[in-house]
Amino acid sequence: MDRLISMCKQRGFVFPSSEIYGGLNSCWDYGPLGVELKRNVKEAWWFANVQLRDDVVGADTSILMHPDVWKASGHLANFTDPLVDCKACKRRYRADHLITDDCPECGGELTEARQFNLMFKTFLGPVEEDAAVVYLRPETAQGIFVDFKLVQSATRLRLPFGIAQIGKSFRNEVTPGNFIFRTREFEQMELEFFVADQDADQWFDRWVENRWNWYLSLGVDPTKLRRRPHGHDELAHYAKACIDLEYLFPFGWQEVEGIAHRSNYDLKQHIEHSGKDLSFFDDRTNERLVPTVVESSAGVDRALLTFLVNAWVEEEERVVLKLHPRLAPIKVAVFPLQKKPELQEMAQRILRNLRYSWKVTYDESGSIGRRYRRQDEIGTPYCVTVDFDSLEDGAVTIRNRDTMAQERVSVEGLTQYFSERLQWRPTSE
Repeated sequence: MDRLISMCKQRGFVFPSSEIYGGLNSCWDYGPLGVELKRNVKEAWWFANVQLRDDVVGADTSILMHPDVWKASGHLANFTDPLVDCKACKRRYRADHLITDDCPECGGELTEARQFNLMFKTFLGPVEEDAAVVYLRPETAQGIFVDFKLVQSATRLRLPFGIAQIGKSFRNEVTPGNFIFRTREFEQMELEFFVADQDADQWFDRWVENRWNWYLSLGVDPTKLRRRPHGHDELAHYAKACIDLEYLFPFGWQEVEGIAHRSNYDLKQHIEHSGKDLSFFDDRTNERLVPTVVESSAGVDRALLTFLVNAWVEEEERVVLKLHPRLAPIKVAVFPLQKKPELQEMAQRILRNLRYSWKVTYDESGSIGRRYRRQDEIGTPYCVTVDFDSLEDGAVTIRNRDTMAQERVSVEGLTQYFSERLQWRPTSE
């Protein structure tokens, strides 16, 4: 894990935030390669869950919401972790973590547990007064729930249908850590799927399978992915069932996504607190109902870390990041064999043509072997080399990242060649 983190910093995937000032605990910045990888993760999720479906639409709701939203949802009262302090070393811990992790390293005595609300509080307007208190959202889901009626009216969708959202959330975690796995500022990919209550169990099973298949379709090792149902003692107060998809990280099995049967708790709470009608009238059955919700909730940062860890391979002569081509920050690297004007000009022409379709890069520094190794380490699936024969036969050498096999392909055939190999189709339901 340490070598992967070092590579992420060195190659421009992830940096410590504010590093020149000593950093800020558990805050991270995404560099040039990291932001491309992150964008690809989000686009792959959106493509599979929104673009390919007739029954899901998107939304992008505000981070700041009316404070009554969080009263209705139960976050003000229930969104807490048990916090304890060590009297000796003064460090703070989550009490539920110490049950499994034993006592603090110093062996000191702990205080009694007290509940700590995880929401970040801020003020709306120039004066810090109670009337202006608002919160940074701890999840994107509530924005979907309060906009349910507006979205349904605008789209005229009938049940079952879903609303998807990708956006930032904030939780004042007591014990963040494990690189980008648990942070206080993070991005979520959430889907709220609204169904009639009698159909909820069926849709819950279908979404568990759907989300499982998405990770496999992007190359995640199925032996390192598992489904863990929640016990009755760990279910959220609103949930009838929940299954976590967990990945075996170097620091153990951890949740990367949760699929929950949320009942109709959220909509009912907002109906009660707002006084607005958020029910759905089904003109096929002449029935008015408050829909039940099946939710899939994944962290962008956790998914990204899953793909990085899963792809990291240390071979005898090289380190290679075997990312699925759909996720790779750079799809193709173009090289002139030597720094000769005629080779450089041809390579640049190929680069210009390819970049209209994919993220590509150009490199002419160092030996061809070193250039291959640099691209291997950042996960680039293909390298194109222009040599002196290319000037005569109009063909280039394509080298495969995973197999290191090489083949000659005509310049005119490059777009078709890469279209066939960089195309991705998610596993169907």
